[in-house]
Amino acid sequence: MARYYDLHPDNPQPRVLRQVVDLLRADGLIAYPTDSCYALGCQLGNRAGVERIRELRRLDDRHPFTLVCRDFAQLGQFVKLSNAVFRQVKAAIPGSYTFILPATPEVPRRLQDPRRRAVGVRVPKHTVTQALLAELGEPLLSSTLLLPGEEEPLTQGWEIKERLDHLVDAVVDAGDCGLEPTTVVDLSGPEPEILRRGAGDLSRFE
Repeated sequence: MARYYDLHPDNPQPRVLRQVVDLLRADGLIAYPTDSCYALGCQLGNRAGVERIRELRRLDDRHPFTLVCRDFAQLGQFVKLSNAVFRQVKAAIPGSYTFILPATPEVPRRLQDPRRRAVGVRVPKHTVTQALLAELGEPLLSSTLLLPGEEEPLTQGWEIKERLDHLVDAVVDAGDCGLEPTTVVDLSGPEPEILRRGAGDLSRFE
């Protein structure tokens, strides 16, 4: 049965944040809110957590994961940025964007796109997510909480608890979050390519 953590949306309780992070460090899988919608998350080195996400969402081995980072400095440890891309990404974060970029050796090969050696990264603008990342001290390996056969992601913590009670280890609820997934922009090639139109201003990449 999943634990249920109710966090204040503006001033998340440090004690509760520590409990969530302890669970993540014990190879737990959580559902948590972001500035676009709910996501599934685990630690970067949690192989079993990755497989649980794949199974829950019925994803194949080629589906890319996203590293949800606290800030630009942390993001820069995991992806390679040319000068032009550096400026584009820096101007767009924090926000509802996921960027596909060439991965550094810090990213395990199993989490990279096998063709391009790239990985998705994002820096959310969400108080609770930011507090969670600060307590964890490293990125969360994440995937949008969109269940197989459904067109929209889940957005209510209580509903996620009801439906995924035996499939995740914890649900973090901080009130309403967005319904629209992030805009995904591939910046690994010579020109930006919008792979998914979602939240976030698209004009800067068109």
